[in-house]
Amino acid sequence: MSHSFRSPVATRVKISALGTYVPPKVLTNADLEKMVETNDQWITERTGIKERHILDQGLGTSDMAAEAARRCLAQRGIDATEVEAILVGTVTPDMLFPSTACLVQNKIGANGAWGFDVSAGCSGFVFALQAGAKLVESGAHKKVLVIGGDANSRMVDYTDRTTCILFGDGAGAVLLEPCEGDEIGLIDFVHEIDGSGGPALNLAAGGSLRPASAETVAAKQHYIHQDGQTVYKFAVRKMAEATTRVLERNGVSGQELGCFIPHQANKRIITATAERLGMDESRVIVNIEKYGNTSGGTIPLAMGTAIEQGKLHKGDLVLIAAAGAGFTVGAALLRWEF
Repeated sequence: MSHSFRSPVATRVKISALGTYVPPKVLTNADLEKMVETNDQWITERTGIKERHILDQGLGTSDMAAEAARRCLAQRGIDATEVEAILVGTVTPDMLFPSTACLVQNKIGANGAWGFDVSAGCSGFVFALQAGAKLVESGAHKKVLVIGGDANSRMVDYTDRTTCILFGDGAGAVLLEPCEGDEIGLIDFVHEIDGSGGPALNLAAGGSLRPASAETVAAKQHYIHQDGQTVYKFAVRKMAEATTRVLERNGVSGQELGCFIPHQANKRIITATAERLGMDESRVIVNIEKYGNTSGGTIPLAMGTAIEQGKLHKGDLVLIAAAGAGFTVGAALLRWEF
């Protein structure tokens, strides 16, 4: 059963600022050739990835998220004390508790803010975005920080060539505020979860079912497990369904979009989804070659890329979409308002 909601006219919500961060260390395909049996051509042809950023030891997801948040607030020109809530979409928290939101709140000095983490795999940012929007739409808050970020390198087995080539680290943050005047902001969304897909993409140990032990470590159950073909088929089918549904319900065609910003998991998934939408390649944002799959960080990072490339402007209709572990899928239609 999918869940969707059309934004009410009374209090609309917009993204008013964006900040992104990736750690400086870069792991290239050439580097991976020295670590595992693979090569640049094989990786590029199958995934579109050339390099990915890796977080230094001694740092966690909260450090990337906090830096992205600082840059976001600096762009808006406001102090962290004005933030009322912080939502973080991540599956790589620094620790099980306290939440990443708590750690970010403390690091940026958002005194008085409350918040929580959203665990939705690679759909974490999309899910957190809608949860944050409801806080503003309800009138409860006027400034909500939504962050997507993951340190995937912490849960990748660098002896497994099927997964280690895919993932990188990074984070992005947006500020949500009420629209002003004729601004429209977030328009509509479609979200869905399908728990039957759990066995195809998961990290088996470290929770209450299989607490960390010598046995779980030896069995490599603290690394990402992925059935690539099953995940690929789900992502292509469900991202196309969700994006088509949200566009049709709002009477919007792919040709009317300023740009399509998809989750950056695999170049082939992005291409297949765009083709089903009838989107011209020039309006599909792809930066997977530079960052790999940063899970919750991919969409805000791609928003940054869209701006850098001059493909995202104030007033543009924008479609975002993601699919991830769970399974989860989400798509949202919005008008870019800054």
